[in-house]
Amino acid sequence: MRIDPRVAGFLSQALSHEMSVVQQYLTQASLCDCWGLGEQCAYFRREAGEELEHAGQIIRHMLLLGLAPNATRLAPVRPGRDLAEMLALDRQLELEAVRLYDDALRYSQRGRDGASSQLFAALLADEQHHLAELDRLLAELAEKEKHHG
Repeated sequence: MRIDPRVAGFLSQALSHEMSVVQQYLTQASLCDCWGLGEQCAYFRREAGEELEHAGQIIRHMLLLGLAPNATRLAPVRPGRDLAEMLALDRQLELEAVRLYDDALRYSQRGRDGASSQLFAALLADEQHHLAELDRLLAELAEKEKHHG
């Protein structure tokens, strides 16, 4: 089977992105743990687990295509100095993921690559959900700050 090099590139980018986000969320979970923010620590650990599942789905797809998975371009961790900054930085990462998966989905649909399209569509939906959750958390935090600040 001939693998479209652009789809292979999207998959590589996706794996690097997901592993970067896992690293980011685990760092933030540890910071929240150090700060005594148990609920937020648990949130970031859950998110890291979801992103790790995404990485696993990408790896499986790459293996099925005969590609060697290799996340070579991990982004530097930017944990943030407080919860609001953490969530804002994570929102940027989720926006990047939405753009990446949207582009990858459109390209794989044009190339009639059903399996890759299905994977990218599922990842896109998950990342859009994460983005909405971050928007909700940021709005809640802003509301709390308004009443306590």
